[in-house]
Amino acid sequence: MTSVPPSAPTPLLPIPSERQLAWHKLEMYAFCHFGMNTFTGREWGDGTESPELFQPTELDCRQWARVLKDAGFKGIIITAKHHDGFCLWPSRYTTHSVAHTSWGDGKRDVVGELAAACREYGLKFGVYLSPWDRHEPSYGDSPRYNEHYENQLTELLTNYGEVFEVWWDGACGEGPNGKRQEYDWRSYEELVRRLQPKAVIFSDAGPDVRWVGNEQGFAGETNWCMQRRDDFAPGKVADLSLLTHGQKDGTHWVPAECDVSIRPGWFYHSEQDAQVKSVEQLVDIYFKSVGRNASLLLNVPPDRRGLIAEPDVQRLLEFRGALDAIFARDLAREAKAVANCVRGGDARFAAERAIDGLPGSYWATDDGVLTGSLTITWRETVQFSVVMLQENIELGQRVEEFSIEARVGGQWQEVARGTTIGYERLLRILVVEADGLRVNILGARACPTISTVSVFAPPSRP
Repeated sequence: MTSVPPSAPTPLLPIPSERQLAWHKLEMYAFCHFGMNTFTGREWGDGTESPELFQPTELDCRQWARVLKDAGFKGIIITAKHHDGFCLWPSRYTTHSVAHTSWGDGKRDVVGELAAACREYGLKFGVYLSPWDRHEPSYGDSPRYNEHYENQLTELLTNYGEVFEVWWDGACGEGPNGKRQEYDWRSYEELVRRLQPKAVIFSDAGPDVRWVGNEQGFAGETNWCMQRRDDFAPGKVADLSLLTHGQKDGTHWVPAECDVSIRPGWFYHSEQDAQVKSVEQLVDIYFKSVGRNASLLLNVPPDRRGLIAEPDVQRLLEFRGALDAIFARDLAREAKAVANCVRGGDARFAAERAIDGLPGSYWATDDGVLTGSLTITWRETVQFSVVMLQENIELGQRVEEFSIEARVGGQWQEVARGTTIGYERLLRILVVEADGLRVNILGARACPTISTVSVFAPPSRP
């Protein structure tokens, strides 16, 4: 009698969409705050600035793309329009744009040049279009401004090729006596879905990607991809910890994005040239964003020339070098793995599936088995300082708690402990010399599905 092989675990809802899965894989991409504020020295303009102030002398979006590509970023999001309303493309719906400047005889298009540069360098291209517009006369007349905003959004989503992310913030500093604009978020969302179905939409409330609740670049130690999405709205989140940590009982898949600037400000200010974040700070941010089941959106603001400034270029390349050194050698690829429970005893779900480096493979336990241990061993002792864990999130986020042990001198000792894993969890530990490593799943919402266990040797250089 032939036994029936076990089926794959049933997805634990909610699960990510195809566009969200593609977004998770990017892990790190750049923000480029560039516009009128670059030339006025402000962070928030008021919309009264003359377009003639916008005069980049050496604008080269190919330099942006080349630098960021070399630094390991997967895409660029441009502030096509910030709160001052100045448009970096020749919008038909305003005179407050590059088309109404003497720069480039009014014929250049920053958005278009960056989109072309991203295509040339194999980077994803995204747009930030501020809902708050301090220049537009119709702002505050809700129906009229919503039509205006959708017209500009349509231009950005139809004239520049594929867009991977549309970025909305909830900023509005009008105050209690200022203009009150009722944004038609649902209509905006429908427009994005129709014109760019592969694009994820970011805001405090998603619907695809949520703000992490701070601008320091870190997610919570516990970070669920789920959110009770209907309880949130852009700019109207009372408890930011719900964004930082997510919600285990969330109804929708709305993972976190960590936005942070490489400088104190979001726009370029020459007096901050000596205040670019250090390599150590950037690596720490990486481990607390990408390493905590979020993505990293690092702002790198071009200067008044229209170039990424030299201090930023140097630091980005140093950052890339540090990451390359940290993740240079995955010792798990040189090891063997066993587990105390394998789903149906089937090799398709064996422990080796977590260390084979193949997409789509994973270790899983039987239904109802919410704990388990996966043990990796080496023939000789090895040194390691970073461990990476990943879940097969196509089946949902499951793990609630885990620990990591190392076998040192024949004895198991705990070296790390955590809660959620999700798409990716990175753990830095003191350098350990051991001949074994054990991942203990201590609790889960359903049978765990671990797609990757990586163990990285200490960098060979500082």
